[in-house]
Amino acid sequence: MSTESVAPSNFLRTIIDDDLKSGKHGSIVTRFPPEPNGYLHIGHAKSICLNFGLARDFGGRCHLRFDDTNPAKEDREYIESIKESVRWLGFDWGEHLYYASDYFQQLYDWAEYLIQQGKAYVEDLSAEEIRAHRGTLTEPGKESPFRNRSVEENLTLFRAMKRGDFPEGSRVLRARIDMSSPNLNLRDPVLYRIIHAPHPHVGDSWRIYPMYDFAHGQSDAIEGITHSICTLEFEDHKPLYEWFLDNLPVPARPRQYEFARLNLTYTVMSKRKLNELVTQRIVGGWDDPRLPTLMGLRRRGYTPASIRAFCERIGVGRGDSWIDMSVLEECLREDLNERAPRVMGVLKPLKVVIDNYPEGQVEEFEAANHPQKPEMGSRTVSFSRELFIEQDDFMQEPSKGFFRMAPGKEVRLRYAYIVRCTGVVSDDNGVVTEVHCQYDPASRGGTAADGRKIKGTIHWVSAPHAVAAEVRLFDYLFNDANPDRGGVDYKQFLNPDSVEILTNCKLEASLATAGSDTQVQFERLGYFRTDSGDSRPGRLVFNRSVTLKDTRAKKLDIKEQHSTI
Repeated sequence: MSTESVAPSNFLRTIIDDDLKSGKHGSIVTRFPPEPNGYLHIGHAKSICLNFGLARDFGGRCHLRFDDTNPAKEDREYIESIKESVRWLGFDWGEHLYYASDYFQQLYDWAEYLIQQGKAYVEDLSAEEIRAHRGTLTEPGKESPFRNRSVEENLTLFRAMKRGDFPEGSRVLRARIDMSSPNLNLRDPVLYRIIHAPHPHVGDSWRIYPMYDFAHGQSDAIEGITHSICTLEFEDHKPLYEWFLDNLPVPARPRQYEFARLNLTYTVMSKRKLNELVTQRIVGGWDDPRLPTLMGLRRRGYTPASIRAFCERIGVGRGDSWIDMSVLEECLREDLNERAPRVMGVLKPLKVVIDNYPEGQVEEFEAANHPQKPEMGSRTVSFSRELFIEQDDFMQEPSKGFFRMAPGKEVRLRYAYIVRCTGVVSDDNGVVTEVHCQYDPASRGGTAADGRKIKGTIHWVSAPHAVAAEVRLFDYLFNDANPDRGGVDYKQFLNPDSVEILTNCKLEASLATAGSDTQVQFERLGYFRTDSGDSRPGRLVFNRSVTLKDTRAKKLDIKEQHSTI
């Protein structure tokens, strides 16, 4: 069964459907408009799937546009990473790749138009003074002493700003709206600032750059976007976007619609905080498998299909909600259960010697690559006198209900034979270092010839054929479900046990040539992927993507975790 299904209805689909039926729009045009100042995370994936998915399902198109208005924080590296992540998720913008910087001349012309209409002015106050003049939610702002400059003086100063005549930060261009507006975004917002820095897309052409709020809505208008879909934190900015559209000769009038951003437990998704985790070396980089970045999720072993399924499953609403990490993990399990071949690997090896098995003899057993999918074929696994099993699969004094290996008890070795533990070897501290067994030669394949029932089955690898590997077991980066709550330092919730590195693992021989994108299920242990950063010929490294079952978080009903409008 596929993890992906027909997308459920939501308020955005209803709006688009009504707009198409009424003839308001002949077709829909959406956009995914990231700022190229960082790497994408799972929250961006929700927006990507929503915008590209709506365009796909309603026969429209979706643009990829970089809202690249701040060269001080933007980089070509981020641009390429974002493009790669969108493609990896399975979406294609075709010929519709755009940059807000492509519209810089038009935006500048519109800024001059506002000046000529008496609706914008050059400001000499410092950033601190502008903030002080802005007022509060309960007190109106104070007008700037430069607010009533003449049109001619403002044009002269603004053109000088464009030429680079003034120092960085010395002047800005502000809209002349309403310093007493209850919406702080309408209290003469800044439209342009001076930045003496090259731009990653347009180079050294400009010395002034538009603010995001000035460029965003007009870029939508230039591109003919019909449905400007964004998260709820931009709802208070909508009146400003509409003021620009009302007061500029734009070619179209996009309508903005807001939806709730993704809040995921046991992680943070603030760009600033993710950057702190990386720059302070709390994690290994932007692709650290413990991060919610798409690079990190990909390295850990998340698949595009699992992330798309997750975004569909959580739905689209307007009310803030929290999604438990277990929902994302379950989407991955469902996807990998369908596609991941099964293999055997021992993470914490304990040596087993079968005393009555002929020394030097090797047998080959056929093992299915997937128990429910014969089309995925099979492989052979070697069996010999010396094996490795998991340390947890042996107990010298077994507790009630323990059906694995123990002195005097029989257990089935998967695909191979039934063995009985006859003795152990311990070190000076009493730790068992080696287990001795007798095997039943008549039980080839794991079935007793006399029909006796064997309750326990364990996995194993042949010692002389085993492949050495490092395996990394990841837990949540934070040990609190909401580390990003206000008023506290989120770093106090860092989980000191978020990764366990096992360096003495033993895997079956079929994995000796595992490539950089190998995804498998280690039987009984979970789903694993070769580490794209560290695994290479001669050094095999696997990351555990997800356990076979949700052993940590209590399963929550999806309907209780979010509300869909």
